[in-house]
Formats: sequence, structure tokens, C-alpha cells
Amino acid sequence: MELLWALMAVVMIGAVLGPVILRRRRGIRQVQPGTPEAADPAQYGFRPQETLDIRLPGPDQDLLDVLDVVQRTQDWRAASQLLAGTDKHGELRWQRVQAFAGAASLELQQRPGEGGRWLRDWRAQEPKDAGGAAVHAEFLVQQAWRSSTAGSDDFRIILEEARSAVAQAALLAPGDPVPYISELAVARGLGYTPQEFDQLWLKILDRAPAHMGAHLVALPYWSEKWHGSRQQSMAFAEAAAARAPGGSLLSALPLFSLYEHLPEVNLVRNFFESQVFTRALEGAQFAAQSARQDDPVLPHVRHLLVFFLVSSERWGEAMHQLVRVDGYVGALPWTMSADPAAQFAVYRALAVGGYEANGGSPATLRG
Repeated sequence: MELLWALMAVVMIGAVLGPVILRRRRGIRQVQPGTPEAADPAQYGFRPQETLDIRLPGPDQDLLDVLDVVQRTQDWRAASQLLAGTDKHGELRWQRVQAFAGAASLELQQRPGEGGRWLRDWRAQEPKDAGGAAVHAEFLVQQAWRSSTAGSDDFRIILEEARSAVAQAALLAPGDPVPYISELAVARGLGYTPQEFDQLWLKILDRAPAHMGAHLVALPYWSEKWHGSRQQSMAFAEAAAARAPGGSLLSALPLFSLYEHLPEVNLVRNFFESQVFTRALEGAQFAAQSARQDDPVLPHVRHLLVFFLVSSERWGEAMHQLVRVDGYVGALPWTMSADPAAQFAVYRALAVGGYEANGGSPATLRG
């Protein structure tokens, strides 16, 4: 899923340079697959790069089955039924709305004028369907970020249309936080004042105060790239982590704040030994351990943990995260790459190589 696609490409500086820096520092050589020296990810049950699913951060078979039906038949009704049966206060509804919107957006990109026809039919034939309205609003948000340059006239025009669509979706589902979560990206792109943003944020907190997805979408607004600073971003993340109820993933939010500001830090050992990194990493690990293992946002946390654990050469810990998320790469940081599967595969190969260089094997990982 194109989750948090609104982060800018500059973030990829760290993602691209990280493996190079790591290889130089620790002496792990890259060799051709199949040579005797090559660590083989397949020995750990990892899926081949070409079969990695870039649409989702983790498994949701019901969604995948419905997406297949909708895109094959161009009939929206299965999508409507799935969303109608999904708890409107939960994380899963937000992810499914994003997935349907992303699918329509990518279809339109691939087949201009024709792709995503099922979403247009959905809105035309059932204008009061709350699910269709929420998907349409999110679709417009994604279209703005995908198809136009931030700050351009086209960008603002699409986001203004998205803001109107959000208002319609919210009227159709008064208790649903999802339309307002879509508006968070509108707020970032249109430059809501902090006071306007806070008013929007309170609407979400009233409906779903511990919604991890909402916090992930809100966080970039407070970053230095947009309308805040590194300090404001971390303050937002740490405040959310401090009030996190038991079993919540909000304890992982400071690690996402660090990722937001990776261009501002030095990707060398002194950063990975710093107190701020250690505290954020431990918070994310605690969140991943204490959350429900079927929490739909947990894969987002695990993917970011893989990135940071590999970057800090904590091979065994990285491998234990990898075995829980392998197969899906629709999450940060991989989605910031033009080829998310390839980017994920690089880090996975580094993890396997580092793990085996330190005595690890498939047998010890299973143990």
C-alpha cells in the first residue's frame, strides 16, 4: 500500500547511502547470487524479490481477494461490502480505504482516462455509500501527491477538491475518523496553520485517540520538511508514546520521527549509539512485542525496525523482524524507492549476510 507516500524523495538519501556505508564499514562483500560465497535468503523461507507484494505492509487476504475481483470485473460492490463490514474505528478500515484508493490511482496512472472506472461508477451509482465516499476522498489525496508537484496550482486544485470530498465523506459517517485522516495530508499540502491543524486533529482524537495510522499521517506535518521542526516532530511523537495505552503501537512513533529527519543525522556509529536512537528503537521494539500480533499496523513498525536494525548492524534482531514481515513491502522505508521490492531485498540480503558472518544460520534463527 502506498502508505505515507507524502514523504519527499530526499528521505531516500539515507536509504540509498545506508547500505553503501554499512558495506564499507563492516567489510561485507556483495557477490552474485548463486556463487558459493553468497548468503541465500531462500534458506530462511524468504520469498523471491519478484514475488514480494508492494501493495500492502502485511497480509490481508480478504482485501487482496476483493481487490482482485474489483480490478478484474470493474465492479465496485465487493469493495463496498468489505468496507461496510470493517470496524470504522479500527486501523484496518483506514488501511483498506488507502488500498482501494491506491489501486484506483495506480490504475488511472497506467491507463489514463480508463483506469479506476470502478471507483467512478461507485460514486455515481451509490453517492451516499460511506465507504465509497471515503475511498474517493483518499483517492483525490493520493492523486495530488502522485500526479503533481507539491505547491503547484494543479496540486492545490486537487487538494481543494479532496477537502470537499473529505467533508462529504465525514457527513456520511459521523463517527468514522478515516475521512479526517485523509484530510491530514490535505492539511500538510495546503499549509493549514497550526491552529487549523490542531482543530482537525481534535476531531480525530475524539473518534479514535489511539489510532496509530492517524498519528503516522499526522507526524510529517510537524517535521522540518513541512510546517514544524525536528524538535516539534519528536515532541509530537513522544507525547503520543507517553499517553499510549497498553498494547498500543504509539510507543514506536519516536522512531518514525527519527526516520523523518534522517537527512539531518549522520548515518555512522555515533548516531546508532546515541541515547535518542536507543530510546526510540527500544520503544518501537517494546511496541512490537506488546501489541496484538494481528494488529494491522504492526507490519509498519516491523519494516521500520528492519531498516534501523540492519543499519545499526543488529543482525539477529533484524532477522527476527524479517521473518515476520517478509512477503510484503508496502511500508516505509521501502515505498520511498522507485522499486520497493528491490530496496527491501538489499536490506534483507545485508541482514542475512551479517547474521551468517556472525555465526547465524536457518537453524539458529528457528531456535
